Amino acid sequence: MELLERRLTERLPELLGEVRDLLADGWPDYAEFLDGDTGSVQEGAGLFVHRLLLLATRPPGASDQEASEPGVQSLFEQIGRRQWEVGHDLTRLLTAYQLGARVAWRYVATTADEVDVSREVVGALAEAVFDFVSRLSQASARGFVLAQQEDSRDRDRHRDELVGLLLSERASMEAIRSAAARAKWPLPATAAIVLVDGSGPGVPELMSRLDSYALPVRQVDLTGAVVPDPGGARRALLAQELAGTGAVVGVNVPVGLLGRTLTGARITLRLRSSGVVADDPVFVDDHLDTVIVHRDGGMLTFLGERVLAPLDGLSDGARARLTQTLTAWLVHQGDRAAMAEQLGVHPQTVSYRLGRLRELFGDRLDSPRERLRLLLALGWSQVG
Repeated sequence: MELLERRLTERLPELLGEVRDLLADGWPDYAEFLDGDTGSVQEGAGLFVHRLLLLATRPPGASDQEASEPGVQSLFEQIGRRQWEVGHDLTRLLTAYQLGARVAWRYVATTADEVDVSREVVGALAEAVFDFVSRLSQASARGFVLAQQEDSRDRDRHRDELVGLLLSERASMEAIRSAAARAKWPLPATAAIVLVDGSGPGVPELMSRLDSYALPVRQVDLTGAVVPDPGGARRALLAQELAGTGAVVGVNVPVGLLGRTLTGARITLRLRSSGVVADDPVFVDDHLDTVIVHRDGGMLTFLGERVLAPLDGLSDGARARLTQTLTAWLVHQGDRAAMAEQLGVHPQTVSYRLGRLRELFGDRLDSPRERLRLLLALGWSQVG
């Protein structure tokens, strides 16, 4: 067996040359690798020959630990990792291994015949060649998958960092560009934040509805995504993708200003949960006035209590009727026919109620500023 190993080692350059020539047509990059990294290739081929003979001559039932030596596994794991790093498909590498195995077996069989190896050993060598190549293929596949997983984890981490910068109002465009490059995310001209509440779809389901350029938002108090360039025709498509999710789509702005839209998106999500806005999905730029008015719900409540104080002495029923009438008057700008239709009452009833409101509010109803304050307090949730 020592003579066989020596002869095979001597013929390695010839074997590798033939493999290189066969790879040149279908896999030119692998052929180039064989030419350009001869040291590593010769080392790997030498390990192949040595471990091959160990496999062929081990006693039945003996451990195959030698053939699984970490050095051998590591070398071919690195080859698999490299395939992922340069963007090659793993199948191409494994096919090249099979081609190399066929060439290697022909050299092994020819050399074994020359040194007069027994038929039993030749059979063992045949089994060992393809068993060993299978092991190397598994090692490369493992390296490929590990590199893929590590790259995915790194990408997710970099994208989470990028989202943090995009949603911050203090991040510079230089920092955002650098983070986008690390995250391998093509920086768009504009973007919008999409938010869903806790009862809506989680991040995985939301992302499955969006295209691959969307960035998931995975923060403690936020569930959503950053959507690039959601304007124009993309807006209609986005509405279809998000239908039924209860999502809120923030204002489409230059990507460096995205953080400034987060508060408005949060408020709109709250307003949708409380029923003030009901679109599905809700586009914030369709409801900017409502968002402004309801930015602070407590202040709106205080305003209502102040401007509606003249109704405080009424019974609950009378207060409700006059509140509805006052709201309709503000919304329809005094059009009694429109008011009667909305309220479902006779126009004379509208006139009576307006007279009662005049008694309670006096000339405050003639003040543009007071009417605006009343509209903010009464009518906005109904017209928002």
